Amino acid sequence: MGEGTIFLGKSTKREELYLKLANRHGLITGATGTGKTVTLQILAEGFSDAGVPVFAADIKGDLSGVSREGEPKDFLLKRAKTIGFDDYGFEAFPTIFWDLFGKQGHPIRTTILEMGPLLISRLMGLTEAQEGALNIAFRIADEEGMLLLDLKDLRAMLSDLGNRGGKLTTDYGNIDARTIGAIQRRLIVLEEQGGEHFFGEPALDIMDLMRITPDGRGYINILAADELMQSPQLYATFLLWLMSELFEELPEVGDPDKPKLVFFFDEAHLLFNEAPPSLLTKVEQVVRLIRSKGVGIYFVTQNPLDVPDTVLAQLGNRVQHALRAFTPRDQKAVKAAAQTFRQNPSFNTEEAITQLGVGEALVSVLDLKGVPTMVERTLIRPPSGKLGPVMPAERQQSVKSSPVYGLYDEAIDRESAYELLQVKAEKAAEAMAAEIEAKARAKEEKAATRASTSSRRTDSATDRFVKNVASSVGRQVGNMIVRNIGNSLVRGILGGLLKR
Repeated sequence: MGEGTIFLGKSTKREELYLKLANRHGLITGATGTGKTVTLQILAEGFSDAGVPVFAADIKGDLSGVSREGEPKDFLLKRAKTIGFDDYGFEAFPTIFWDLFGKQGHPIRTTILEMGPLLISRLMGLTEAQEGALNIAFRIADEEGMLLLDLKDLRAMLSDLGNRGGKLTTDYGNIDARTIGAIQRRLIVLEEQGGEHFFGEPALDIMDLMRITPDGRGYINILAADELMQSPQLYATFLLWLMSELFEELPEVGDPDKPKLVFFFDEAHLLFNEAPPSLLTKVEQVVRLIRSKGVGIYFVTQNPLDVPDTVLAQLGNRVQHALRAFTPRDQKAVKAAAQTFRQNPSFNTEEAITQLGVGEALVSVLDLKGVPTMVERTLIRPPSGKLGPVMPAERQQSVKSSPVYGLYDEAIDRESAYELLQVKAEKAAEAMAAEIEAKARAKEEKAATRASTSSRRTDSATDRFVKNVASSVGRQVGNMIVRNIGNSLVRGILGGLLKR
């Protein structure tokens, strides 16, 4: 590596990438098997040696070999001799392995809150109405002090929103229960794709991707993406989130002598497939402005047509491997790729793209004035790290010896929206139970009072009846006694008279 440059290979001259202009972004394209991964590896090695940290997704596992010293194979030594790479040697590079699922590296997590409703809507493929409901959920969670950290927090918040929909209509508009249900179903799909591993704490500290070794080399951060690629939307959304976080967190540095971080986005077409206009606008904004934060973004894809023109126009450093023109779309891609280069009168660029061999590429970089150099047909230099994947035991050894070991390996589940809403639901259930019990008690007391009143009324009527009966009987008995007494007196008097 020259002073302030990264050696890429040789055409009619040494082809070098200027570190001062490496944050002007780049593009690596070419058909499968033409050498894109090796080009990515030599760039990562060059940046690391220059003290620039790197983040790259490893789709097939091949990039992991950069963590081990390369082997002096004949074809590598021959390539080095052919291009005059006299000081070619082999070395291992400082590497940190990451994995969203925590299997092949340190877990990477973020929170629902940090990702935000726009990216989560993209991640779940929500409609405009569903995205609106999600925005309301975020708004209410913020107003009520409820942290949305993981998927169970979001699910609980949506359930609460559905239950309160009628009460919130005045302030937030109509909240359809069917819309909430549709989002909940998409959350289940996201969980099945592994989303529950990604959302949570401890969340990734962006600065841990920008570590430098004590001897001044930049760490190469490798994301294991072989399993992640089975959920392409999660992969693309994660990398977009990472770019956005870098853009938001890092300070302005203008045009530094070398980048603060270089970010390689492999399988870049996944980022743009079926992306809504709002998302494309965000990507364009991040790519355009993030270079002032000292971050270079390099898109890696098979076809230059995979990248929208608004983004493609901002990629100043380009390495084009072979493309095959078997179909009309292939021919269009070859023509489009050729037209993006500053033409070299010594050869036909369009023809050269279809004739390139493995490890050969068309290269054009920005010169010190920021102007693209004429395209050159270039033999790419061989890597110094190991070609191909490392063994699982070697990977685990690197994980255990990395500077972030122990920082992210254990998940944390602190109090957040799920727990708060659970307490709220329990209190509501207790209040409802107390209300039901109070109503039941009041009903029982009322029934008892009614029964007592009825009993008193019955007693009074009986008393009156008994009194009436007794009075009537008394009168009758009295009358009988009086009559009997009267009769006796009369008979007595008459008897006396007769005796006389």
